[in-house]
Amino acid sequence: MTMIFTACAVFGGTLLVCQTFLTVIGMSGDHDFDGDAHAELPTGDCAHGGDGCDHGHHSSTWFFGIVTFRTMVAAITFFGMAGMTARTSQIAEGPSVVIGLLAGFAAMYTVHWLMKQLSRLRADGSVRIEGAVGMKGSVYLRVPGAHQGAGKILLNLQNRTVELTAWTSEADLPTGIPVIVTKIVGPDAVEVVAASAV
Repeated sequence: MTMIFTACAVFGGTLLVCQTFLTVIGMSGDHDFDGDAHAELPTGDCAHGGDGCDHGHHSSTWFFGIVTFRTMVAAITFFGMAGMTARTSQIAEGPSVVIGLLAGFAAMYTVHWLMKQLSRLRADGSVRIEGAVGMKGSVYLRVPGAHQGAGKILLNLQNRTVELTAWTSEADLPTGIPVIVTKIVGPDAVEVVAASAV
């Protein structure tokens, strides 16, 4: 069992150091936030603002909600370290495994909690799309008419230029035409009309 503890501590510790280094130099991805940060573009009735749109998130168990690559690395590392410490202290294998599992779970949850706090800090500085209604922008990628598809628009929101997915119930909106945002239809999607039509 000591060999397993050692292998977990070395393997997990190596990955943990690499993750920390990549985070410090800014190369770490945001894969731990997939469940919260990635929003699906509206389709079908949802894109049209219909009643058939289900805005709820897919449910998952509490435990699987905290399982990510980053939290698993922390769990493996601390399982190994706590188990090694227990065995060094002459604690029997059974209790050592329990101690390791408890330490691993505690590390997993702690990292999950820290990542959530970091995600909230990032969100505080993000663009609030609710303020886009009534604002003027321009078509960046043609917006098909009659809700036949989505295009892209650029507009200035909170002193920064943002790109949003756009839908329209009117005629096609070609690239470059000025538009007005009339409704929010998703986390990063809006409905627009030609500015000349307002």
